[in-house]
Amino acid sequence: MASGDATGNEFLSNDLLVARRNEACPMGLPSKSGIYADRAEGAELWDVEGKRYIDFIAGIGVLNVGHRHPKVVEAAKAQIDKVIHTCFGVAQYEPYVELAERLNALVAKAGGGGSAYKTMFMNTGSEATEHVCKFARRITGRPGLIAFEGAFHGRTLLATALTGKAVPYKVGFGPLPQDVYHAPYPNAYNGISVEGALSCLNHILETSTRPEDVAAIIVEPVQGEGGFVPAPKAFLRGLRELCDKHGILFVADEVQTGFARTGSMFAIEKSGVEPDFLICAKSIAGGLPLSAVIGKTDLFDQIAPGGMGSTYGGNPVACAAALAVLDVIEEEGLIERAEKIGAKIEARWTDIQNGVGKGVFGEVRRVGAMAAVELVQDGDPSKPNTDAAAAIQKEARDRGLIFLTAGRKAQVIRTHVPLTISDALLDEGLDIFEAAAGEVLG
Repeated sequence: MASGDATGNEFLSNDLLVARRNEACPMGLPSKSGIYADRAEGAELWDVEGKRYIDFIAGIGVLNVGHRHPKVVEAAKAQIDKVIHTCFGVAQYEPYVELAERLNALVAKAGGGGSAYKTMFMNTGSEATEHVCKFARRITGRPGLIAFEGAFHGRTLLATALTGKAVPYKVGFGPLPQDVYHAPYPNAYNGISVEGALSCLNHILETSTRPEDVAAIIVEPVQGEGGFVPAPKAFLRGLRELCDKHGILFVADEVQTGFARTGSMFAIEKSGVEPDFLICAKSIAGGLPLSAVIGKTDLFDQIAPGGMGSTYGGNPVACAAALAVLDVIEEEGLIERAEKIGAKIEARWTDIQNGVGKGVFGEVRRVGAMAAVELVQDGDPSKPNTDAAAAIQKEARDRGLIFLTAGRKAQVIRTHVPLTISDALLDEGLDIFEAAAGEVLG
């Protein structure tokens, strides 16, 4: 509740800001937590009432290097003292070029195929999605796009069409762009095999569209909003073979998986598959808005001058911050750190699964530090337990830990733990999680 000082002036409180938000902002904006942040540092956040939270959300995967990493703050401040904005199409600047050079090298390494890459920058993951699909259509001369059930590719119109979940993303926002098809995404826990998923994809290419009419297949190597479901190597390799056979472009959506989160710089690296295009955003710039479309040189250079651009894309301050993020990942060994964080979370959640969570904690899964647990009823994967996931989330929040849910019925608890978190803080957060689970399920 709000309080006041001796003069009767009202202090900020979460409840007061909720009321102001309801008057000033659309109801469609997410607002479940009721937490209004005042300051944050590393893996901790304090609300306007002074309550401290351990942050297992990290801005929905945006803060792999944590809140306000000193090197990121320093780089951003130094760039602000030079140039804040020119528009790269008007007056170019080195941070844009240097960041492109570094990302080109990283994606070439991740793909392992020896191809050369080039990069352009936008502001958001949705913009990157829109542009890579537009480029694919221009390069191939084909209209069709294939995405997957459970996918999330953004909230702009074409990105919404690609997203594989109707509620709340699609319902009422149509008509959506056409020539977009969805295939099953492999998920062994829910009975969808690699062979079955690839068979369904081939069926789509026989009945709903023709391979020669498909410009690109876009896939998340680990589905994010879909519930942190990893694509098996055999599936990604099968997609690559299909694309090669029919002249379809392979697009890896690494908006949520990129920048050390999965125990490699990019998740696609674990599969041995070389993407034609890779899109990334979120943790690229330590909290500043920036996204990238990274594509093979021989493909990207088919777009004529003027065929791409952005007023704000690749802003100098964001690019400077992103360069600092890459330095931090290397200097602090965050790729290796992601694996250790994920292993610790997996172990604790498995203990709960075998104890108080028996029959409710279904599959515990992770790739690097992308850890998730699927909550079910009576141990049945076909019965998502949305209520239990929500109750644990709320109980943990009341105790000072914040995290998100995901999945088709919001039945999956997931973590975006900052990779810079200390062992002590990680253990404290997991203790809170275990206590919350015990309170709800015990």
